[in-house]
Amino acid sequence: MIECQNDYNGATMHNVLEILENIQNAIVALLYEDGTPIEAKGVGRRVLDMVHMLYNSEMGNKGFAYDGEKTLFTVGPLPGTKLEFPVVVENLSSNRTARGGIPEGVETKRSRRPPQSKSYIVKINYATKIPIQAIFKALQGQDSDQFHEAVRVLDILLRQHAAKQGCLLVRQCFFHNDPRNFISIGGGVLGCRGFHSSFRATQAGLSLNMDVTTTMIVRPGKVVDFLLENQNARSMREIDWVKAKRTLKSLRIKSFPSNQEHKIIGLSERSCGEQRFSLRQKSGGSPGETVEITVYNYYAKHHRIEVNQSYDYPCLDVGKPKRPVYIPLELCELLPLQRYTKALSNLQRASLVEKSRQKPQDRMKSLTDALKQSNYSADPVINSTGITISTTFTQVEGWILDPPKLKFGNGGDLLPRGGRWNFNNKTFVEPTQITCWAIVNFSARCDTNNLSRDLVRCSQAKGMRLDKPYKVIEERPEFRRAPPPVRVEKMFENIKRELPGPPYFLLCILPERKNSDIYGPWKRKCLVDFGIVTQCLAPAKVNDQYLTNLLLKINAKMGGMNSLLSVEYMHSIPLVSQTPTIIIGMDVSHGAPGRSDAPSIAAVVSSRKWPLVSRYRASVRSQSSRVEMIDGLFKPVAPGKDEGMIRELLEDFYQCTPKLKPDNIIIFRDGVSESQFNQVLNIELEQIMEACKFLDETWKPKFVVIVAQKTHHTKFFQTKSDYNVPPGTIIDSQVCHPKYNDFYLCAQNGPIGTTRPTHYHVLLDQIGFSADELQELVHSLSYVYQRSTNAISVVAPICYAHLAAAQMGQFIKFDDASDTTSNHSGSTSGGVNQLPRLHEKVCSSMFFC
Repeated sequence: MIECQNDYNGATMHNVLEILENIQNAIVALLYEDGTPIEAKGVGRRVLDMVHMLYNSEMGNKGFAYDGEKTLFTVGPLPGTKLEFPVVVENLSSNRTARGGIPEGVETKRSRRPPQSKSYIVKINYATKIPIQAIFKALQGQDSDQFHEAVRVLDILLRQHAAKQGCLLVRQCFFHNDPRNFISIGGGVLGCRGFHSSFRATQAGLSLNMDVTTTMIVRPGKVVDFLLENQNARSMREIDWVKAKRTLKSLRIKSFPSNQEHKIIGLSERSCGEQRFSLRQKSGGSPGETVEITVYNYYAKHHRIEVNQSYDYPCLDVGKPKRPVYIPLELCELLPLQRYTKALSNLQRASLVEKSRQKPQDRMKSLTDALKQSNYSADPVINSTGITISTTFTQVEGWILDPPKLKFGNGGDLLPRGGRWNFNNKTFVEPTQITCWAIVNFSARCDTNNLSRDLVRCSQAKGMRLDKPYKVIEERPEFRRAPPPVRVEKMFENIKRELPGPPYFLLCILPERKNSDIYGPWKRKCLVDFGIVTQCLAPAKVNDQYLTNLLLKINAKMGGMNSLLSVEYMHSIPLVSQTPTIIIGMDVSHGAPGRSDAPSIAAVVSSRKWPLVSRYRASVRSQSSRVEMIDGLFKPVAPGKDEGMIRELLEDFYQCTPKLKPDNIIIFRDGVSESQFNQVLNIELEQIMEACKFLDETWKPKFVVIVAQKTHHTKFFQTKSDYNVPPGTIIDSQVCHPKYNDFYLCAQNGPIGTTRPTHYHVLLDQIGFSADELQELVHSLSYVYQRSTNAISVVAPICYAHLAAAQMGQFIKFDDASDTTSNHSGSTSGGVNQLPRLHEKVCSSMFFC
C-alpha cells in the first residue's frame, strides 16, 4: 500500500444543491448597431462586461457566467425573459478599413465617431434551467445523461474567472502573461506554462482537477525579429515571404504610432516602396481630389516616419479581403499570449519536452502557486453558487502490484526491478535466423564494417544466428540531392544489381536522425512492393547497448520473441490461458494541426498464436480527417465478403491457432474521451460483433472493452517524498468514478519529470474478471512490449497500434494526394486516399516494432 497525494482539490458541496438548481441558461446575441451579428471573436467578453457595469440593476443585480460565444448562465432568473441593452465600448481593437488599401490612421467618411469606440446591441433571451441535479445523481452513482451539460456550467465559471485575470484560454487551460512562465524552444516560439482546472465527479464528491500544462505561443515583440528567428534567417533578404504569410495570418499586432491593435489577414502584393493606394486629400473642410501614393511616401509625408527597413519588403495587410489596409513591417509588434498552432519541428518538440519537465515536488509547488494565484474564493459569481474550493491536495491510498516474472532463452527467468530489466548474460526466448541480408547506406557517415561486425557479435550473444551481410550497398554520389522517392528507387536498382536474389532483411542507414525524408518512401518500397523486412537507423554513437536495442526490434520484426511473461509461457493467465482469447488494441492517428487534407489513420492490432499474449499483427486503414471513431472494422462489400479490419485479424487468429475461434475478445481502445464512451460501444463494438456474426452466425464470443486514457490531468505524488510513485502503483478509489469501473495505473518507472498514470475505464466485461485479475492482466501487458526493456506507460497492444498507424501514415505523401495509389477496395472511399496493401510476406509480421 502507498499513501499518495492527488492533484484534485475538493469542492465543498455543503447546502449548495438548492442554489445550484436555480442556475439558468440564456442565449446571447451580440449585434452591431445596424443589427448585423458580430463575427469577430474576443469581442463578446468586453461587451458583456460593459453590460454588467452599466445595467447591473436592470439585470436584477445578478452575476453571470459567459462562455465567450452565445451562452450566458445566471444564478436565479433574470428580471425578464427577453432583455435588450445598447452598449458603446471604448478602446476595442480597431480594424478600420477604407477603399483603395490605405494605411491605418487615415480618416474616412466611415469614421462617424471617435475611432476607438463602437456601438453594440446585446439581446439576452431566456433558454432553460440547467439540470444541476444531474451532478448530484452522478455523485450518488446514478446514470445521468445530462451530467456533462451540467458540469460544463461550473467549468465556464472557472473560464470566466481566468478571463477576468487576462489569461489566454485554451478550453479548460489557463495561461498568464508572465515571462517567468515562458520557455524558448526556438524558431520564435515559446512554451507558455499554465494550468488546467476543471470539475469532476469522483467517489469523494465533486472535485476540482488541477494540473500544470504547456501551450505554444509566438514570441511577442517586433514582427521582423519574429520572422528572422522563425525562419533562421540572418537578414530580411533571406525571408521566404510565402511561408511568412502562412505563419503570420490571423496573428494580432499593435501598430505605431497609432498604438492600435489589428489582425493580420495577409501581405501586400508589392513592397512598401511600390505598393500604392488612393488617398483623398482635404481641401479646406471638404474632400478634395484623389491622388495615388505609395505606403512609404505616405508615412514619410504624413507621419514623418521613414520606414527604410521595410522599403523593399511587403507590408502587413490588416484590412478585409476587398478593403486592404497596409502597415509597414517595422511599425508592428506582435501582441503577447497568441497561440502558435503550426506543427513543431523535431528539434522544437524535443526542446519543449526537455524544458517542460518538472520533478514531482516542483510540480506540486507550481500547482499550489496556481491555486493561490487563481484566488477562486474572491470571485463573486463562484461564491454565489455556494461552492468553496479546498486549498489542499486530496489524500488517496494506492496499491503497488508486484512486477510479473519474465521468461528468457535457455530457461532463464528474471524478476524486473523498478520496472526495468536488461539482457546482460541472457538470450532471446525465441531467436531468429537471418541468412541473406544486406546493408544499404544513404550517404551517412558510418563505419559499416565495424557496424556489421559488432552487430553479428552481439546477435550471437543473444542467441540469434545473424550471418555476415552479403553486401554493403552505398548510395551513388550523383543521387544524394535527388528527391527522396528517386533516391529510394535508385537504391533498389543497385540492390537488384548487387545481390543474387531478393534479400531476407535490409538494414538501412539514414543520413539524418529523427524523421528523415527517406524513411517513408523506403519503408513503403520495402513493405509494399517487395515484402522485405527492414530496420532503419541513424547512428550517432554505436555501442553494445545501442546494438542490443536494435536487435530487440530486428528479432521481433523477423518473427522472434525477445521475452515472454512466465505466466504466459506456463499457460496460467487467469481466464485467458484456459479459453481461446484474442487481445485487440485500437488507435487512431490524426494529421498535424492545420492539415485538413491529411486523412486520419486507424490501426488495429491483435494477438497471435494463443495462448501467447506477446505476439501481434496489425491491420491499418485511412479514414476521413479528424474522425475518431473507426469506420473500417466491418466492411461488407458483397454477399459473403467482408473487407473490414476485424475479419482480417480473426482469420489470422484462426489460421495461426489450431483452427480455433476466440471465445473471449479483450479490446483496448486508446484516444477517446469520456463523452465518446457510448460511441465506442454503439459504433465500434457493434461493428466487431457484426464481423463475428458475418463469419459464423452461431459464434457468440464474450467481450471486454477497456478504454485507456493518457491525455488527462491527474497526477499522483508520494507523501513526504521527492520521488515519483513506484512502478506498479494502482489507484482505484476516492478519485475514481462514483459508479463505473475505472482505475489509474503507473506501470512505468519515472526517473525524469512527473509520472503520468494511465486511466483505464472498463466499459464492458462479459468474461467476468475480478478487479484484481483485470488489474494484474493490464499491468502484465505493460511488460510485453518487445522493443523495450522497461515497463511502458500503457498496454503494449495500444502502443503497437500507435506505431503501426504512424509508420503506415508515412506511406502517403499528403502534400500531393494524386501520388497515392493502390487501395484496399480498388477505389477511394468517400474521397479518402486509402493506404496500400502490405506485401503478403510481411503483412503478418510485427513490421511496426
